[in-house]
Amino acid sequence: MKKLRFVSIFFIFILLLAACGTGKDNNANDNGKNSNGEKVYKVGIDTTYPPFEFKEGDKYKGIDIDLINAIAKNQGFKIELSPMDFGGIIPALQAGQLDVAIAGMSITDERKKIVDFSEPYFDAGLTLVVKKDNKDISSVDDLKGKTVAVKKGTTGATFAQQKANELGFKVVQFNDSPSMFQEVANGNADVLIEDYPVIAYAIAQKDLGLKIVGDRLNGDKYGIAVLKGKNQDLLEKINKGLAELKKNGKYDEILKKYLKK
Repeated sequence: MKKLRFVSIFFIFILLLAACGTGKDNNANDNGKNSNGEKVYKVGIDTTYPPFEFKEGDKYKGIDIDLINAIAKNQGFKIELSPMDFGGIIPALQAGQLDVAIAGMSITDERKKIVDFSEPYFDAGLTLVVKKDNKDISSVDDLKGKTVAVKKGTTGATFAQQKANELGFKVVQFNDSPSMFQEVANGNADVLIEDYPVIAYAIAQKDLGLKIVGDRLNGDKYGIAVLKGKNQDLLEKINKGLAELKKNGKYDEILKKYLKK
């Protein structure tokens, strides 16, 4: 029994190692380098954010995953993916636990005080989402007295907090999008605020009992982030790689893979 337990633990350990980064040779040691002595950049991601980032089996997939891997390959640098809650990504950059972040992160003036962003790689925008049978809400003007669900650390959460007193509604926060979706579907919250491409993809994949209402609330753009004043050479490579992927058609290929129209 002890031998079997040891073998099981060892097997799980090997699987965990294999699942990290973009391959065995890319895994960083404590000095941030792989077995070949090459620099490995730790990339913060949020895997509860399809179609940009999600986990399928033991693999990370999505627009952001494919994009950062393609940029790294194009520019010849190594990466290791580090999944975590979205709200912990910028603090992890500040603590030196991450070198770069790609997580459907909207470029905002507030975030620019802490991080430097790449050129925008996606036009997003926030939208209101309600239960399918809801006929009371079609715009922010209908939110008075309602309960609004948001995801912690997102521009949706910031938008809701800024409007809550003005429009007279309650804000409840969640660590991930699925929990937020379920809260509205169950009738515990009246409406949620989410990035349009994320919720449109989620509804297309599965009947969540939800529907999108009204116009987009803003014009968010996503960017890839590094800590302000740090890893500027890497940021330059990211921008160069992004530009080349847009030029050679790889960028459009990635979008089409996940955002079929």
